[in-house]
Amino acid sequence: MKPVVLLVGRLPGIVGHLADELQDLPVEWLGAHDRAEVARQLEAEPRIVTVIMGGVYADDLRGELIHEIAALRPDVSIHLKDRASGPGGMADFVRKVVNGIVLGG
Repeated sequence: MKPVVLLVGRLPGIVGHLADELQDLPVEWLGAHDRAEVARQLEAEPRIVTVIMGGVYADDLRGELIHEIAALRPDVSIHLKDRASGPGGMADFVRKVVNGIVLGG
């Protein structure tokens, strides 16, 4: 069974676009765009091993999401992308997290 990575971001195509770009990685992708969707995904999918959040959210919302994720699933790691690299830096960041944390490489 493949590990599951939850991608959190505001862009509607975050999972489809990234999944296509990162299809060589042996993981399953899920996506969430708001707090309620993050909670639903975490409660519904026990195989989620990490959450990767894009840089589009304001710090207060990022903090709320981190709190929510940690409260619901203290077993998953949470990774926040920087804002400086912009949306174009998401795929590289996700690849590094997945290779280093999820796949242990």
